[in-house]
Amino acid sequence: MAYYKNFETALIHGGVPGDAATGAVNIPIYQTSTFELDGIGKLRSDWDYSRTGNPTRKALEDLIAQLEEGTHGFAFSSGMAAIDAVLHLFKTGDSVIISKNVYGGTFRILDKIFKQYGLNYKIVDSTDLAAVKEAFTGDVKAVLLETPANPLLSITDIAEVAKIAKANGALTVVDNTFMTPYLQRPLSLGADIVVHSATKYLGGHSDLIAGLVVVKDEELAQRLHFIQNAIGAIAQPFDSFLLIRSIKTLAVRMDTHVANAERIVDALQKNEAIKKVYYPGNSSSKGYEIHKKQAKNGGAMISFELKDNYDIYKFFESLKLIAMAVSLGGVESLICHPATMTHASIPKEIREEMGISERLIRLSVGIENYEDLICDLFSAIEEARIRV
Repeated sequence: MAYYKNFETALIHGGVPGDAATGAVNIPIYQTSTFELDGIGKLRSDWDYSRTGNPTRKALEDLIAQLEEGTHGFAFSSGMAAIDAVLHLFKTGDSVIISKNVYGGTFRILDKIFKQYGLNYKIVDSTDLAAVKEAFTGDVKAVLLETPANPLLSITDIAEVAKIAKANGALTVVDNTFMTPYLQRPLSLGADIVVHSATKYLGGHSDLIAGLVVVKDEELAQRLHFIQNAIGAIAQPFDSFLLIRSIKTLAVRMDTHVANAERIVDALQKNEAIKKVYYPGNSSSKGYEIHKKQAKNGGAMISFELKDNYDIYKFFESLKLIAMAVSLGGVESLICHPATMTHASIPKEIREEMGISERLIRLSVGIENYEDLICDLFSAIEEARIRV
């Protein structure tokens, strides 16, 4: 029984918060591969081998299940290992619908790995409910979507897509990496499966790689546990411990991330060098009303395009504080060029259809002082100006 009702408290006291045997306020790191039996068929505890289950990992899995309002959580060695496990729910001849602005790694694993084994995919603009309905045929078993989507931050109505999927006997899978359960909880909106690259905001310090899956259906949970154990791409005990530690500060970190992002968006919109700013917290952005009803705020990811009279290569080279790197969600601000980095595995013609231009920039806003971040961005923009 929980003696609290607020999310911020659950971040710290949820799951298995400590060790009852010793009174330690943090869960121990059970850095062991195997567990001793008391005899033939006699488990001393619930554990026998750490691929199948580990107390530190289980504490993390219970915590994320609680935070996402699910019943079962599963921790993997990376976000892509989590996606891989979910895709193993389907079989040859099945199809999945993926949202138009899907993460490049998700596209790659479907196109280069699963397609050769007969799992097909359809790319659909998931913001267009009519298009989603039209894409359903008898072989479609799931819709995989991101909202906000990477990198243009387009918004999909989770509840409406879930209704369409359910009416067609299909699952709704939502990648909630950008929002985290602090800002958005897809299971409560009708989704069946939530996926996280826990490397990002949940980890929050750019020092671990992990993935998480949460469900609320018992049959799905049993199937995913079998897949997790059979494939073995599990989160290790130390990474699980680090992730539990990081989740404790999720709320305070996200509040600062978002406050900084809102100030930077306002500054970028006033800068004459910027062609367009993409941010779901903008009241003028497409999908704003949908996002407002399903999420707490706009989050801390921003994308923007420089005008043609600015050298985009020079812009990146001129940044002094903000690091150019893949990944996101750390306390430090990171910036990337989606066309050549996160979405490089997607063919150029498909990228262009998605709206991912060569001038698009994605910024993961950290928790530094926002004035320093704006100064760094604007100095780099000025250096990038093409003077004729």
